Amino acid sequence: MALFEYFPNYVWNLSLAISLESGGKIGEIVDMCAPIKEAANNGEDAGTLQFMEQWVKMADKLIGLAAEDEEKGRLFSAAAKLKRAALYLFTAERMQGHGHPGRAETFAKAQEAFRKCIRFSNENCERVEIALEDGVMPALYVRGEGEGPRPCVVYCNGLDSSKELLFWSSLPQALARRGVSCLCVDQPGTGETLRLQGLPATPYSERWASKAVDWLETQPDVDPARIGMTGISLGGHFAPRAVAFEPRFAAGACWGANHNWAEVQQKRLKREGENPVPHYWSHVMWVFGAQDMDDFHAKSADMNLNGVMERIKVPFLVTHGEKDRQISLDYAYQSYDQLVNASKRELKIFTPREGGVEHVGADNMSFGCDYIADWFAETLGGQTA
Repeated sequence: MALFEYFPNYVWNLSLAISLESGGKIGEIVDMCAPIKEAANNGEDAGTLQFMEQWVKMADKLIGLAAEDEEKGRLFSAAAKLKRAALYLFTAERMQGHGHPGRAETFAKAQEAFRKCIRFSNENCERVEIALEDGVMPALYVRGEGEGPRPCVVYCNGLDSSKELLFWSSLPQALARRGVSCLCVDQPGTGETLRLQGLPATPYSERWASKAVDWLETQPDVDPARIGMTGISLGGHFAPRAVAFEPRFAAGACWGANHNWAEVQQKRLKREGENPVPHYWSHVMWVFGAQDMDDFHAKSADMNLNGVMERIKVPFLVTHGEKDRQISLDYAYQSYDQLVNASKRELKIFTPREGGVEHVGADNMSFGCDYIADWFAETLGGQTA
């Protein structure tokens, strides 16, 4: 099992993998990528404007085709095209550097296409806003199947994802089928919260995760005693940290064990391991609201879980891909070994036998999705059949 290696560098291939795993069509992706294949030879940072131009061009075509469907009243067909348009726009925006021309407009167009897609498709997805101390945290709420108050899982972004990509990861749908609701959040430093409000990331995820719990406790279809939390990629820091410091969480899991991200930055300075996005150092300074590299390292110094995992007393699951090229497998063992006070702990390493061996299963997300959904269903009282 491996990534679709169309380009000569990992970062561009990762974007393709995310798009394919999120519902992109291989023919459309090849059509977008063929004109820029040579540009990728110049490195991960060069050519990203050409990348955006080709992907926006395809998205615009799909938006036009969706409009034709809409005129005929074929809203389900329009929704399918709008979904891919939004996905390609989010991918194109994600590849740009902070402040690059067209980035803000592309993100706005992606948001519009996504919301129209959800409206036309009648999908189980409601946009909500959760009050923070200095703004709001937009989120997508997916209700679990069944009657009565149900368990719910708060699902947070990594460094460079958005709540829409969380929704398309299929984990919210897998949880819902198992009777578990899911709240996909654009926490500070990600998605709308960063781009439209300028709220930066913080190592202390309990500050915003607690606000998510506050909101869930007001929902009549949520059982407040059965709220869990998970996170993908850098969410492998945010979710364990929140579960450790917010006692109302009943369980937690991480999709990728980001045990010591501060240490990862020192490795990346030495070009050890792969970056997730182009223009990496500009991106992380933007995410953390840093003025320069020294400021960034100061603001991210507490992005490690040493002394944190030991505080977790509820059931916790650590998952990791055996061949993760971004975050060392050793961090998964560190996180698991430090779960000494958890009432139940589990470590799942995805191997070539099944797939999902790359970073957060970029080669095949289905295995991580199903495993995490089953674990939460079993732990919080959902169903697996």
